Amino acid sequence: MDDQELGFKAGDVIQVLEASNKDWWWGRNEDKEAWFPASFVRLRVNQEELLENSSSPLGEELEDGAGPGHHKHSENKHQMRTNVIQEIVSSERVYIKHLKDICEGYIRQCRKHTGMFTVAQLATIFGNIEDIYKFQRQFLKDLEKKYNKEEPHLSEIGSCFLQHQEGFAIYSEYCNNHPGACVELSDLMKQGKYRHFFEACRLLQQMIDIALDGFLLTPVQKICKYPLQLAELLKYTTPEHSDYSNIKAAYEAMKNVACLINERKRKLESINKIAQWQVSIVGWEGHNILDRSSELIHSGELTCITKQGKSQQRTFFLFDHQLVSCKKDLLRRDMLYYKGRVDMDQMEIMDVEDGRDKDCNLSVRNAFKLLSKTTDEVHLFCARKQEDKARWLQACADERRQVQEDREMGMEISENQKKLAMLNAQKARQGKSKGFSSCPAAPLPQGLHPLHQRHITVPTSVPQQQVFALAEPKQKPSLFWHTFHKLAPFRK
Repeated sequence: MDDQELGFKAGDVIQVLEASNKDWWWGRNEDKEAWFPASFVRLRVNQEELLENSSSPLGEELEDGAGPGHHKHSENKHQMRTNVIQEIVSSERVYIKHLKDICEGYIRQCRKHTGMFTVAQLATIFGNIEDIYKFQRQFLKDLEKKYNKEEPHLSEIGSCFLQHQEGFAIYSEYCNNHPGACVELSDLMKQGKYRHFFEACRLLQQMIDIALDGFLLTPVQKICKYPLQLAELLKYTTPEHSDYSNIKAAYEAMKNVACLINERKRKLESINKIAQWQVSIVGWEGHNILDRSSELIHSGELTCITKQGKSQQRTFFLFDHQLVSCKKDLLRRDMLYYKGRVDMDQMEIMDVEDGRDKDCNLSVRNAFKLLSKTTDEVHLFCARKQEDKARWLQACADERRQVQEDREMGMEISENQKKLAMLNAQKARQGKSKGFSSCPAAPLPQGLHPLHQRHITVPTSVPQQQVFALAEPKQKPSLFWHTFHKLAPFRK
């Protein structure tokens, strides 16, 4: 290299200072500023805005806001937008190639070998990836129609994402299925004949040297990469650009898609735990908890006071849509008996001041009521402490808000998934020691967040390997489920 060429190695980050030439760019790394081949690098997703903050001579020219410097700034903006557009389109083509290889190189060959794979196994391993392949082919076709080959920076691709935003929901099923696919594939890979078979499939399809589980991860990565790419594109799209409003809307839409997928994944994990909880309750009556509910919001002990003034100590579990009442066994305090439930959709909550209550003619402290909207049904509860009462009041408000948010987001768990969760829980229960029922202790309050807070926030820079964590909201582990798994009857 001569003095005007920039030396770097794989993985280095280069700040691009001049990109008007399509072959050679001027940039800076930790050592110096110099020229380097544009073809040797890839545009970093979600990089910082280097052009505007640069202290280089280029940055000084941009401050003038006029003349040659301003013109050069515009050219660089156009070039950077071109780079992002080309990255989106080219990565989409590569992705389609990967999907095609999976469908034609693996699935087609697996179906020919019925002695090695059952239909159920293939459904577990590959999920609905064939549906994703069909959807993505149409998406790429429409994307390329919006691509301006002569002047790529003028391309208007935002409408393409908006047109297909509902179609991206098919990724939810795939992402929910992916952990199970990894387990199934891992079990098969323990046998040499399956390792040799999958390697032969890869070689016959002339695929790059990546294991099958790596290819099966690409849809999960892809759906979470779209918000990053659109955020980068929005950065280099001026408000005056004809595609600005669509790109901005597409960015929000794809963030919401990723959020919805991860929220459904979290819900699916939640219903499995709820099903396990229900089968541990002694004397359960009526419909399954999963028929209406999908998340435990709060639980704890309250004193329930009847109209006759009788006090009953109960353990309550507040789910979306219903409040379940249980009684602890006198001898085995970790065993719970079903005592009833309240339909929260038909109730209104009322705070009760300390003092004598006119309905039961008793002096109460730390009390609140649930009042029926349609009948004279009233439930009076007393907490041990004022802070416990405050938690219950907040939990009831959270329950109503979550029901509304789930309705707005279209958050529904399929009947098949609910039935499967109950079936698995019952099978697991039968495998435990018989004649032994147990239930977990009450959890600490779980904080719920408004809908806008549950959406993902795209960070400024995230490694592609960490894509699924991008959309996964960080949550404290519930002590309820921690205690649940530690109980003796549930140990393997």
